[in-house]
Amino acid sequence: MSDLRFPIGPFVFDQDAEVTPTQRGAWIEAIAIAPGRLREAVRGLSDARLDTSYRPGGWTVRQVVHHLPDSHLNAYLRLKLALTEDTPTIKPYDEARWAELPDSRESPEVSLALLDALHQRWVALLRSLGPADFSRTFYHPESKVRFTLDRQLAMYAWHGRYHVAHISSLRAREGWA
Repeated sequence: MSDLRFPIGPFVFDQDAEVTPTQRGAWIEAIAIAPGRLREAVRGLSDARLDTSYRPGGWTVRQVVHHLPDSHLNAYLRLKLALTEDTPTIKPYDEARWAELPDSRESPEVSLALLDALHQRWVALLRSLGPADFSRTFYHPESKVRFTLDRQLAMYAWHGRYHVAHISSLRAREGWA
């Protein structure tokens, strides 16, 4: 795609369509493999390349790597809240400001390890859920949207692929083998 912001296209979810067990399984599998795909996308990159923005005005590769566990930790906690409370109102966070914090300038390895561990727990929980669990909801006060866990699952399956594609497409454009 020519839009560097959305190398795999924007997230789309038809909330009126019925989600099938096959779709759910594919989304869970996408979450399961995301840490390995991210690790592969950054393998062998020097500090200079890690500090390259994936697009003009965008985050650096390093910031993208640190963003994924930040975002996915929030998603995991929101999932657990929705499973244990009736339509909890979640706490939004300023992801752009989080990406500017000092820990987002550290080596990506700690975030890669965190993502591995987080996804192991997240996927185990997701695989244990029944179909009715995925209709549970949480409320996002900024977007004023009530999210089902099916929608959240689809979004985070996309989210991992989306950010890995930022890095992979940068590597391809720059000729970084």
